[in-house]
Amino acid sequence: MDTKDFIGKKVSVTIDRKLGSKHPKWDYIYPINYGYIPNTISGDGEELDAYVLGAFEPIDTFEGVCIAIVHRLDDDDDKLIVVPEGKNYTDEQIDCLIEFQERFFKHTILR
Repeated sequence: MDTKDFIGKKVSVTIDRKLGSKHPKWDYIYPINYGYIPNTISGDGEELDAYVLGAFEPIDTFEGVCIAIVHRLDDDDDKLIVVPEGKNYTDEQIDCLIEFQERFFKHTILR
C-alpha cells in the first residue's frame, strides 16, 4: 500500500513513544504521542510511523483518521498524521507540533 493511500482512512496506532517520554538515543522529549501502524512496512523497512495529534495525555494505543503524510525529502521514512475523527489541523499547525523531530529533515506535508 502506498503511504498516500492512508489519507482519509481510519487507522490504529500503537504508541511506543508516549507524550512526555525521552527519545532513547537523542536528547529530546516527545511533546505528542508517537507510534506505528502494526503490520505495515515503511520505506526504512520498519513499521509505518505516526504522529498522533489531539490526544493530550500519554496513551498506549489510538484510533483515529490519517489527515496527512509527512514526506521526508532526505530520508525514506514517511510519517502519518493521525487525529481524532472530525478533527483537523492546518499544515502550519502540523509543522509546529512535529518540529521537535522533523527539524532535522527536509519534508513536505501531503494531503
